[in-house]
Formats: sequence, structure tokens, C-alpha cells
Amino acid sequence: MASPDFPSLLSSSARRPFAFIVAWPVAHSRSPLLHGYWLKRRKVEGYYGRLAVEPGGTALRATFDFIRRTPMARGCNLTLPHKIEALGLLDDIAPAAARIGAVNTVVRRDNGKLEGRNTDAFGFISALRAGARDWQPSTAPAVVLGAGGAARAVISALVDAGVPEVRLINRTRQTAIDLAVHFTPDDGRTLAVEDWSRRESALADAGLLVNTTSLGMRGQPPLELALDRLPSTAVVDDIVYVPLRTDLLARAQARGNPTVDGLDMLLHQGRPGFAAWFGGTEPAVTPALRRAVASDLGA
Repeated sequence: MASPDFPSLLSSSARRPFAFIVAWPVAHSRSPLLHGYWLKRRKVEGYYGRLAVEPGGTALRATFDFIRRTPMARGCNLTLPHKIEALGLLDDIAPAAARIGAVNTVVRRDNGKLEGRNTDAFGFISALRAGARDWQPSTAPAVVLGAGGAARAVISALVDAGVPEVRLINRTRQTAIDLAVHFTPDDGRTLAVEDWSRRESALADAGLLVNTTSLGMRGQPPLELALDRLPSTAVVDDIVYVPLRTDLLARAQARGNPTVDGLDMLLHQGRPGFAAWFGGTEPAVTPALRRAVASDLGA
């Protein structure tokens, strides 16, 4: 197992305060472009990079130790496949992240201790409300595909928004059952688990469909899902952003469903992390920022 390339990250940061994205693989991430845009616009002396970290070994622990002992390191973002593993490796976990059961943002305190946070729920609901202004959470069920770290954040956000019923569908049924038990509110609302083989019938009368799986991502298998049972008024949200217009979104748009792509979730979830690492208020998500990142995606 290769060790993370900490020397290259330090060299690129050139003694400036820095943060970085941790993933395996990591080359597809547009987080450096996002945070680089804000650093430049705000004239902040800082750097945001990438670090490839293999799963299933000591590499993630070594990465956190590197942040602890490096004063100019402000923290990092975590994405696949590290969001859940990180929970047991950090010094403190913020209440929202503990509830969600996944960490996507790590902040180094002045004493070197690391706090795990989750900004995915914030990013998801902010993007959904901005991209589908007519969506009313309390009026119809939501269908969520997947049961990983991103799904945890999405479910948490939907429960907090007041969705009356969330239907969880995952290829491994037990994982979805575990999430339903964890997130079911105590006010009578429902978190129902549907078999993957019945995913299309679960779309009936839904007001929102969210894909949190990697299916449909560039280099991954397609998401096989007929939309015939989905009401034409239902919002379709795919958190995948490479490609920006996934096959699911293209088919939803063709039948007249309002759609939300994964880019705005990426942009919004970065706001709290940037403020924690580089100071000041949370930066804004603007049309110019979206155009810059979308252009890099070839959209």
C-alpha cells in the first residue's frame, strides 16, 4: 500500500495555510477548483489541494496524524470511501456528524486536535431548495437510492425538512434497514425500506427522487431505473456531478420532471468548511462560480 504523498502537498502549499480533499481515487474531485476560486476572489493567502489515500489500512490514520503535527494544515474534506471510517480516528465529532454517522469535513483546532463535521446535509438541502424552488417537503414522499455516507446526510436533511415519508432503496437491504432504524423520527413519520427489485414501483406518488449511489457516474455502471411510475411533478436530484448531466437527469428532463444536478450540492457543502479553514464569513455560491466549475467539467 502506497503512503500518501505528504511532501508534494507541503511543497504545493508553499508554507501557506492549506486544506485538501482526501479520496480514492481523487483526480476527479473539483473541490480544489471550488476552494481555489474562493481563495482568489477573497484574496486569501491559502492553498487547497488533493491527496490520494487508499482505504482499508493505516493511510487515513497517517493523514490525520499529518494534519495534527502540521500547524499550517487547517483540515481536509473527505469523500469516497472515507466518510464513515473517519469517525473512529478523530478527536471529536460534531453532533450533526455523529447523528448522520459520517464525516466529510475535518477541522484542525489551535491545539492540534481534529474535529469531524458533516456539511453534506447542509449542502444537499441548500442545493435542492435553490434548484427546485417549488418543492414542498411536507406534501409527498421522497425516494432515496443508496445507503452510504452521502445517503445518511440526505436522509437526515429530508427528515429535518419535514418530509412525511422517506423510502430507502439499496442493493444491500440490511444496510437500508439499519439506516431506517437510525433515522426514523419519533413523531409518526415513516422511513420505509423497499427491495432493490421493487425500486420502480416505489416511485409511485413520490414528490422527490434522489440518487446517492455512484451508479451513473463516469466509469461506473449505469443506473437502471425506469421512471414510468414517477409523477411528472416530482423533483429528480442526482448528487453525481461527473458527468454533470447524468443519464437519470437526461431522462427525467425529457419527461418534464424538474431536476437538480450534483454540482450545487458540491458548491454549497464547501461553504462552512472554507470559513472554518480560512476565516471570515461563509462564501457565496454564485452563477459565476457555477459556470467556472461546470466549464471544467466540460458542461
